Amino acid sequence: MFDTLASFLDRTSLSPHGICLLWRPELIWTHVVSDFVIALAYFTIPAALGVFVTRRRDVVFGWMFWAFALFIFACGTTHLFSIWTLWVPDYAAEAVVKALTALASLVTAVLLWVLLPKALALPSPEQLRQANAELVARVGERDAALAALREVIAERDKAEDMLRQTQKMEAIGALTGGVAHDFNNLLGIVIGNLDRIERTLPDVSPARRSVRNALAGAERAAALVQKMLAFARRQPLQPIRLDANRLIGDLGELLHGALNAPVPPVLDLAPDLWPVRVDANQLESVLLNLAVNARDAMPGGGRTTIRTDNLPAAQAAAIPALSAIDHVVVSVADTGCGMDAETMARAFEPFFTTKGVGQGTGLGLSQVFGFAKQSGGHAELDSRLGHGTIVRLYLPRDVAEPAPVVATPIPELLGLAAPRFA
Repeated sequence: MFDTLASFLDRTSLSPHGICLLWRPELIWTHVVSDFVIALAYFTIPAALGVFVTRRRDVVFGWMFWAFALFIFACGTTHLFSIWTLWVPDYAAEAVVKALTALASLVTAVLLWVLLPKALALPSPEQLRQANAELVARVGERDAALAALREVIAERDKAEDMLRQTQKMEAIGALTGGVAHDFNNLLGIVIGNLDRIERTLPDVSPARRSVRNALAGAERAAALVQKMLAFARRQPLQPIRLDANRLIGDLGELLHGALNAPVPPVLDLAPDLWPVRVDANQLESVLLNLAVNARDAMPGGGRTTIRTDNLPAAQAAAIPALSAIDHVVVSVADTGCGMDAETMARAFEPFFTTKGVGQGTGLGLSQVFGFAKQSGGHAELDSRLGHGTIVRLYLPRDVAEPAPVVATPIPELLGLAAPRFA
């Protein structure tokens, strides 16, 4: 075996390859330069492949790059031996290198054919672009769906807040109505007995003045109770078909006096305003309350605007608190200090006020709210701090035919025939 190996490596009987080229310099150096450049390229290619695979460990089938690197490196070595054997007949070593190169090329070729189906299964750049475009579209759809979901959640939260506020107002109204009703009955007894005592006293009695003072205080308390009953929607109303524009016009001078302003309020009254069926006295009281509130909100002066408008059923349906029927909108706007969100959320609550002690009962807006609800409508606030406040009354349109005019006795017209307390 050693003899065979020694015979294989023996080069004493061999001649260098340059003899075949007759040692012609142009041929010798052409072979040398060409083989050297090829070998240099073959050695740099595996180095580049090795750096690429080492730094990009996420590359699929990285082992195939190493197989190509080994094959190319072996090819470069054979070209170096071609230069070597021009002068040294070391053909045995060259044969070994070529055999190794053949083995590396065979293994690489087999692995490449095995890998080919898997490589073809990889997505092409165009497929990747299409997949990326589809992914971007789906992300956009998801973002749009999330935005729509956020809007739905916001609307649901708003509706839940409105429901909680409505439930709170209903509970406060029920409690206020019960207390006011019972207190109203007690006041009726007190006023009745005070009135009876006053009639039995002589005109010159010193106690008459005390009884009158007590009676005046009880009547002021009764007026306060009426406001509480209005908020609780338990106040007896006498609704009639009326033209809100005409009522506001007739009330103009009184509103001007309530505002205590150098200029009268601006009346922006819609022509052909639909009629409503409400208690005229209570509507006047509501407008006066709102005028007083507007005056208090503008201590430095300002402008108050009273506006009326028709609200068709289609537009009313967009307001959650309204039924899908025609409404008449009566709004009172001022240019005063306005309210923040927290104050606006509690403005309709009874006894809630931002005024100082002794400057208000906190029942003005609650009476407005109760009157609107008891009349089948709704009241809402639109206010911004430092930009004024708008109070809107939504009153259902009266679609019934007007009743024939019947003469009404003067006492009944003035409300004297009605019971003094509920």
